[in-house]
Amino acid sequence: MEKEEEVKEQLEFAKESMGFIPEIMRLIGKDAPEWFSLYKASDKAIWEDAALSAKIKVLMAMAVVAGRLCPECVEMQMRSALNHGATKEEILDALGVVFVTSGAPGVNACKDAMKKLLK
Repeated sequence: MEKEEEVKEQLEFAKESMGFIPEIMRLIGKDAPEWFSLYKASDKAIWEDAALSAKIKVLMAMAVVAGRLCPECVEMQMRSALNHGATKEEILDALGVVFVTSGAPGVNACKDAMKKLLK
């Protein structure tokens, strides 16, 4: 499959799985398609049910990126969690885990996403 077609297919998979296409995926698909295949394997591992549901895996991803203090990453994962059926209460419970493991800075990394997405 041509790189351009592979990128287009993966962007559609992201849109179906997350409910949106992350900007970073568009940029890498356009400017570095040779690296784009890495997204395909990792996205499939997170966004499909296996021993853990996709919803749980996305909540875990949200907690990890919050602990890494990446507000933009938190917003993407929170949006994805909502798209996978996570409730506000489940997201807040996951943020409680962030607080225990990463402290106030980790939770602070979530504030903009919370204001924007958990109205």
